[in-house]
Amino acid sequence: MSEVVPGPSRPVLRVVAGEATAEEVVALVTALAAAVTRQQSGAGQPAPTSRWADRSAALRAPLAPGPGAWQAAGWQR
Repeated sequence: MSEVVPGPSRPVLRVVAGEATAEEVVALVTALAAAVTRQQSGAGQPAPTSRWADRSAALRAPLAPGPGAWQAAGWQR
């Protein structure tokens, strides 16, 4: 025998304004289901960037005016 699982007695999704077509409701439910699946699988986390591909190393530090600043401008920090 198969076990009957009781479902919710009221609708899970309700349109409160406007006239949503069946296609629009299906698109919304599909997008929500994909988002929940992605969140549960951990796919929403971006892969760590390798140090070789990190573009922030190409950014220059801000210039600091003052005595000896012209010498420090060429030195790596």
